[in-house]
Amino acid sequence: MVLSDRSIKEQLLAGRIRIEPFDPDDIQPSSVDLHLDSSFQVFRNSRYPYIDPFMEQSGLMELVTASSEQPFVLHPGEFVLGATIEHVGLPDDIVARLEGKSSLGRLGLLIHSTAGYVDPGWDGTLTLELSNVANLPMVLTPGMAIGQISFMQMTTPVDRPYGTPGLGSRYQGQVAPTPSKSHLSRSR
Repeated sequence: MVLSDRSIKEQLLAGRIRIEPFDPDDIQPSSVDLHLDSSFQVFRNSRYPYIDPFMEQSGLMELVTASSEQPFVLHPGEFVLGATIEHVGLPDDIVARLEGKSSLGRLGLLIHSTAGYVDPGWDGTLTLELSNVANLPMVLTPGMAIGQISFMQMTTPVDRPYGTPGLGSRYQGQVAPTPSKSHLSRSR
């Protein structure tokens, strides 16, 4: 079941769901608004002739920083990684879903391609997979409301929360937009 605003407040107050920094005004009827950090990972297209998901390709992406005075401009068809300002922590019996803001989606901004699911046990900032599907460049200003996270109560706690040793959790504890670690996969 999806947690209501009342249930989200209860979980936050009990310390079971953690969102830091947190502003109570960000609570929506069944979600919490999240905000854009100032760091972005952009592709260095001239570095490699192609992307091989199973090969480490250091330098494939470059970290750039935006500010209120110099926001990040996301061009049509461009794909970059961003991150939330908020650090999110989940217990072993709550899963979350990250979604874009409707107002930004109506302008052509997508905030995730496939990684909208947040496992129980997650602890860290959330990497955003930002795409501009509009025909005009889009200005992304650090601090802007970029998405929303909703929470679902699981039927039971999981046996192995995200981050459990041996599980292969590659992104636990991340604090910035984190490039793919698919090259660490066990099989091709």
